[in-house]
Amino acid sequence: MQEEQLAEAAAGPAGVPADGPTDASDASQNISDADAFKILLEMKIKKRQKKPNLPSTVTELVTEEGSKVFVVGTAHFSDSSKRDVVKTIQEVQPDVVVVELCQYRVSMLKMDEKTLLKEAKEINLEKLQQAIKQNGVMSGLMQMLLLKVSAHITEQLGMAPGGEFREAFKEAGKVPFCKFHLGDRPIPVTFKRAIAALSFWQKIKLAWGLCFLSDPISKDDVEKCKQKDLLEQMMAEMIGEFPDLHRTIVSERDIYLTYMLKQAAKRIELPRASETEPRKCIPSVVVGVVGMGHVPGIEKNWNTDLNIQEIMSVPPPSTSSKVLRFVIKATVFGLMGYGCYRIGQRTVQFILSMPTTQNCLQKLTEIRPRH
Repeated sequence: MQEEQLAEAAAGPAGVPADGPTDASDASQNISDADAFKILLEMKIKKRQKKPNLPSTVTELVTEEGSKVFVVGTAHFSDSSKRDVVKTIQEVQPDVVVVELCQYRVSMLKMDEKTLLKEAKEINLEKLQQAIKQNGVMSGLMQMLLLKVSAHITEQLGMAPGGEFREAFKEAGKVPFCKFHLGDRPIPVTFKRAIAALSFWQKIKLAWGLCFLSDPISKDDVEKCKQKDLLEQMMAEMIGEFPDLHRTIVSERDIYLTYMLKQAAKRIELPRASETEPRKCIPSVVVGVVGMGHVPGIEKNWNTDLNIQEIMSVPPPSTSSKVLRFVIKATVFGLMGYGCYRIGQRTVQFILSMPTTQNCLQKLTEIRPRH
């Protein structure tokens, strides 16, 4: 039914044939931009499968306005998930593709697999400093610990994260008039709210669990997690005793992702040949690419009026966070100062122990002032 409505709306004025003008010169002279858009849109709609053969990981949702949203639940380290994303986009020819990324992680879309694999494995002091500068001490440390989890999976599987998002980005570029949206909440907001939800000792306990993560992971484990994303499943096992943390990292992002998918699924207004022509809107088709762990939450929130203002606010740091920040800074500067002192002391001792230096000192002691 939706395809028929789209085709009818895209057909435009009665004088425009379904397959466009037969003479190319006539097309360039007589057809308007609005009519050209409608013809190309009609071609795109015809390419859509009326009954798409979609993977079992796809959940179909419909908005009140009749727009369709196909949510592809993925495992973030899975070749099968990448194939699911490609097949879904090719089958439904969407108007918008939404992925579970924010602007702070968008760089992974254009980086090659080899570079990403190297970046994901390496966690160094420079990355730690950047994370702390961007998110604050506690949130930065939390981000680095979560990156350690991701690096652990990367090391075990030899596969860079985010492959399904890169496939979505490439496939969206092949679909006419298809927009690409980032659908996840900014990562600094998530980490700051997660840190604020924990007590001092809960932070220590969680950090301890993340630091000593070393369980082996196989590709079979990843594919088994198509019903629940591997990274989020590992996190859920570690944060299960911290319901507030689970709320900020998973449940709140379910709400945000649902909101962004609904925004992307607004009806499309067709261009008009003139100001007097009445406005025409048609339902849109959206593909969402998210971790499988978010799909149940998106379904749960789909028919709910959502307000994301509350989950976008960052609470002020607690007293324990301020104390811990001071202790960490004091410790870092203290270690740096002590390191400089030790390096300086050893350097002086090394210079004094050199034969040339000793000869010079001996000559100086032999020189007597002349009266």
